[in-house]
Amino acid sequence: MEDSERFEERSFSNGDVYIGKIKGMLPHGKGKYTWSDGTVYEGDWVNGKMTGKGLITWPTGAKYEGEFSGGYLHGHGTFTHSTGCIYSGGWRMDAHHGIGRKEYSNSDIYEGLWKEGIREGCGRYSWENGNTYIGNWKSGKIDGRGVMKWANDDIFDGCWINGLKQGSGVYRFADGGLYIGTWSKGLKDGRGTFYPAGSKQPSLKKLCSLNSDDGLLLNTEKHTATKQKFTRSFSEKISVSGRSKSSRQICHRTSSLDANCIIQDPAGDCICRDSSPTLSQTFNESQSEASGVNSLLYEREYMQGVLIMERIRNYSEIPHKNKRQNTFSVKQAKKSSWIDIFGGSRSYYLKLNLQLGIRYTVGKITPVPAREVRSSDFGDRARIRMYFPKEGSQLTPPHCSIDFYWKDYCPMVFRNLREMFKLDAAEYMMSICGDSGLRDISSPGKSGSIFFLSQDDRFVIKTLKKYELKVMLNMLPKYYHHVGSYENTLITKFFGLHRITLRGGKKVRFVVMGNMFCTELHIHRRYDLKGSTQGRYTDKDKINSNTTLKDLDLKYEFHMDKKLRESLFKQISLDCMFLESQHIIDYSLLLGLHFRAPENLKALVEPPRLPQPQHGLPSEDDAQKQGEQLIIPKGLLLVAHEPSFVNTAPGPHIRGNTLRAYSIGDKQVDLLLPGTARLRVQLGVNMPAQATRKLQEDKVEESEVELFEVYDVVLYMGIIDILQEYTVKKKLEHACKSLQYDPMTISVVEPKTYAERFINFMEKKVFPEPETS
Repeated sequence: MEDSERFEERSFSNGDVYIGKIKGMLPHGKGKYTWSDGTVYEGDWVNGKMTGKGLITWPTGAKYEGEFSGGYLHGHGTFTHSTGCIYSGGWRMDAHHGIGRKEYSNSDIYEGLWKEGIREGCGRYSWENGNTYIGNWKSGKIDGRGVMKWANDDIFDGCWINGLKQGSGVYRFADGGLYIGTWSKGLKDGRGTFYPAGSKQPSLKKLCSLNSDDGLLLNTEKHTATKQKFTRSFSEKISVSGRSKSSRQICHRTSSLDANCIIQDPAGDCICRDSSPTLSQTFNESQSEASGVNSLLYEREYMQGVLIMERIRNYSEIPHKNKRQNTFSVKQAKKSSWIDIFGGSRSYYLKLNLQLGIRYTVGKITPVPAREVRSSDFGDRARIRMYFPKEGSQLTPPHCSIDFYWKDYCPMVFRNLREMFKLDAAEYMMSICGDSGLRDISSPGKSGSIFFLSQDDRFVIKTLKKYELKVMLNMLPKYYHHVGSYENTLITKFFGLHRITLRGGKKVRFVVMGNMFCTELHIHRRYDLKGSTQGRYTDKDKINSNTTLKDLDLKYEFHMDKKLRESLFKQISLDCMFLESQHIIDYSLLLGLHFRAPENLKALVEPPRLPQPQHGLPSEDDAQKQGEQLIIPKGLLLVAHEPSFVNTAPGPHIRGNTLRAYSIGDKQVDLLLPGTARLRVQLGVNMPAQATRKLQEDKVEESEVELFEVYDVVLYMGIIDILQEYTVKKKLEHACKSLQYDPMTISVVEPKTYAERFINFMEKKVFPEPETS
């Protein structure tokens, strides 16, 4: 028979005292426990554990009143710190969890979601100085989509990462001026458009609204703050002395919340940068420019916060297509011949079917023991076929798409290629087939292909024409041998080849490729280079931040380390020879440039580190004059390779061994980027260079301002479009194009093979660095 509850007062040898109900030897029911250090708990007990509602106070003056479970602060309650910091909301195992409100001792307030003591999810943070943020949080920092409103009524609505503006966004100034563009690590980086106050502006009703309190935070109201229940089982009963020891541990553990109650002001991470002279300068720009004509707008380009180009245009001059492209976070896939396959929902069904098929085949081939590929593993007959009915089958899951047949070509070959590229099968499936899905991207060419991009930007998926599939299958044995022999190859990495067939017989073919621009650095310029001048330019009116430029648009010459350049051209020659042996034509070198703003120009827009007399910030004209007079420093440094300091995570952007540099004694090198990271230098990845641009003053438009002509750049490159095979007709067309007039020299270009012409073009663009004495 169980012992009945009884009311007792007990004192212990360690000085603890309990007054209340006891069941057997354990506190059970209402009771008050006083520890020898002065901590007091008064409330409910269950089998010797604080469980139910109660109040605990500490000698420091801190207290918690609310729900307990198993000796932990668990459920809903209010914690008051001795300094005045107050948290009221959900708890789990002594940590803030769920919906809660925290008022800090410096009068800052956070209302929103928490996860295990850290701000995580949607929430609103109000600073004492009047700044307010409503949006997403991750690991205690602003991360994701959110809206920041400053005390001076400036508003930013856009993307954030790790407490800094990152990606696309809209910045509205208090006077009505508007800037739509991109940011990188808190600084404007890339192209954007500034609309002065009073000018005609795009509609932003759905993008930026902080005038009411019904912001993003109210999404959390869907989660009702229900009381959480927590049960704990015990294998054995503990003694009263054990209870007092456990209480003391809980006392110490809960008291640790006091030390963490005063946190670093998040405003220091994300606000001070825009409360600095940088923001003031931009704000003054909007006021000064607002006095212009209402129909004018300013197309700008920034590099790590430095304005490098500005062009004044009339609103009516912008094509309607470009107006729509300037709208924040709007991406439209280019119309193509595939539209009749799935009707208006083709993109959704294509992506869903593709994910289902890849998940099935990769899961099926991965457990097969690794072995060398055989001749039977190549060709159209080496395949996995499966039927995916909508209602599901014994081998396939039910799905929301339409019935389709799936074919996976050469599964063992591509499984070995993925391992050769150091790509984990689980990571591959999660990247492409995860819950986040695939994103549509516009086609950069005229092929009419549909392009998808994985959410982590690691993989590009492209639809193929039937002849391109045949070229790929015919080339695959030699391609497999080539990438196995030259791990630094610049040729596109292929990870899978697939086909979807509908009941009516319509077929869509896919290839999965690595995205060579998967990098933490912002790619400011993209070029598709073929080594030709025949029509290889882009109309200025069609250029925007996502435009891939062509040969004649490349006005820069590059100077790089002699050893890096030697390795680059050696591999380009090997790759071109391989493509020529496979009768491949019209391939391109896809070149990406990340520009580094010179530190002496960045200083003009960054807040001073030490107190200085306030003489006002220089105007843009003054900045231009100073920039022309300054000596551009060497901003990129090559240092000896140290793997422990470099992110070596494998992925489609990793292309083999770390390169050696002549400038530091033929050692393997890393690229040291001031204020960014230490990156591993590989062929086509993180390659440093200095870009020079020669401008003729009489050709510079009055409305376009360039601050400097020499840049430190980081190069990314790879050879793409390698599925264009020779036909008799193409041979004739290609021969005609080889004998052409070069508009740059007004002279006849000597006939060359595609590879020779391609390499010759690159040799005129990339030079070794001059040796210093």
